[in-house]
Amino acid sequence: PPPPLLRQLWALPAFHASLPPTFSPSPSLMQLESGRVAATMSPPGPGAIQISRIMRPDDANIAGNVHGGTILKLIEEAGAIISTRHCNSASGERCVAALARVERTDFLSPMCIGEVAHVSAEITYTSKHSVEVQVNVVSENILTGVKKVTNQATLWYVPLALQNVHKVLEVPPIQYAGKEQEEEGRRRYEEQKLERLETKERNGDVIQPVINPDPYTVGHSQSSLIHLVGPSDCTLHGFVHGGVTMKLMDEVAGIVAARHCKTNIVTASVDAINFHEKIKKGSVITISGRMTFTSNKSMEIEVFVDADPFVDESQERYRAVSAFFTYVSLSKEGKPLPVPQLVVETEDERKRFEEGKGRYLQTKAKRQAKMQPLTQQ
Repeated sequence: PPPPLLRQLWALPAFHASLPPTFSPSPSLMQLESGRVAATMSPPGPGAIQISRIMRPDDANIAGNVHGGTILKLIEEAGAIISTRHCNSASGERCVAALARVERTDFLSPMCIGEVAHVSAEITYTSKHSVEVQVNVVSENILTGVKKVTNQATLWYVPLALQNVHKVLEVPPIQYAGKEQEEEGRRRYEEQKLERLETKERNGDVIQPVINPDPYTVGHSQSSLIHLVGPSDCTLHGFVHGGVTMKLMDEVAGIVAARHCKTNIVTASVDAINFHEKIKKGSVITISGRMTFTSNKSMEIEVFVDADPFVDESQERYRAVSAFFTYVSLSKEGKPLPVPQLVVETEDERKRFEEGKGRYLQTKAKRQAKMQPLTQQ
């Protein structure tokens, strides 16, 4: 008999609909193991790595679309592996690479239950104390062989000494194809460094509960999740994996989006995620999300993570991570639906709405600028 995972997949109408009419399962397919990891370490090229995993029902929402947080966690795992390996490639003090920032990430195509995610990572720039990692995600339907690019992301890591988490070590330099490539990497490094400082300065906001909020207001959909950080959430240092934090943030953003439009929702993009402070094992973290802006077919949700370090009573509650998530509403057929417009009630909400509108228009302009050269060919 087929393993439980394939039996579940075979029972899904959406999975059946993706198959060609003449398809019938082969004995070798039905003998596929139901394990979580499909393959590991199949490097796509020199100095790069690839990890692969089959998407299971617990990775997806009720419509069968894989959670954006699941994909973000896979991206971070690949980035952590390659950056930690590189930072320990030279003789000297051992270290673990800690995630400092994830640049804007677009979800180009949805991934579904039963597909295999192939996540490839490559180091593209190193400064004295940081590593830039480029990650690409490709989904593969293992029954039809169809592959699609679903994500492209840029992550920044810093190496922390294994014996002293407060000590940042130097990064071994990489070889560049040319001077221009190195200069371009340095420009990206300086830009992200400046943006991280600007984001940290405006991180004093807190979300207050609203009694009997009206529909489509900020208070109606705002949500929070409280999580106790356990050993399975942490690195060798005893601090939370960046991927674990991003997955929790995506869950909260998804709840906010679903409460607002009450339809199937999927992650469309994530603006830069900044990791301001480390979160220690034993801390209680509060992940809070609120809607800031709506266009005709998208919703921007601000999410931040506050940590209460109960194991260290000398430290007060602090803001650890912040980001903006963009979601879209989909019909049962997977087509984009209009989004109910956000009702803003206070001056602060109007200010956040206008800021969100600015980010939306800026992203739209960049996308159109990229498409223009293609249309002229």
